[in-house]
Amino acid sequence: MEAWIDSLLALLALPQYGLSTVFLVSFISATLLPLGSEPVVFGMVKLNPAMFWPVMLVATVGNTLGGGVSWGMGWASHSVVNKYRQSGNQLRAMNWLQRVGPKACLLSWLPGVGDPLCAVAGWLRLPFWPCMLYIAIGKFLRYVIMTAALLWVFPSAAAG
Repeated sequence: MEAWIDSLLALLALPQYGLSTVFLVSFISATLLPLGSEPVVFGMVKLNPAMFWPVMLVATVGNTLGGGVSWGMGWASHSVVNKYRQSGNQLRAMNWLQRVGPKACLLSWLPGVGDPLCAVAGWLRLPFWPCMLYIAIGKFLRYVIMTAALLWVFPSAAAG
């Protein structure tokens, strides 16, 4: 079993497979599916420190495109789902999101609320390209800060 894990890690460490894996996991994790991309991003950088910036960019692109899919799902469901306007908390959240606009998508990096935020932004028909810009900025900063912190600020925690 250990040899299989070692060979899998070696395969994922190869840039041609590693970056595609980072992209795929980052993309899927930005949809409403429960998956986290940070371990894959960190593992790729830990195995290939020289690939820090390519990994950050590929993860950001994958996660941003996944956020775009969530936005599109929200946009498409606008005419079907109108139940969120029933509760006071959801009404306040929607009003806040409409008031702040696409800039609220900077918070798309937050665990638990970030991916649904992208869907709600689409549901509210906030403009796609400004939302994508703010989603990309938020997700890029999250990947850079979290990975850099694990590598250089808290290396003992990453060695675990």
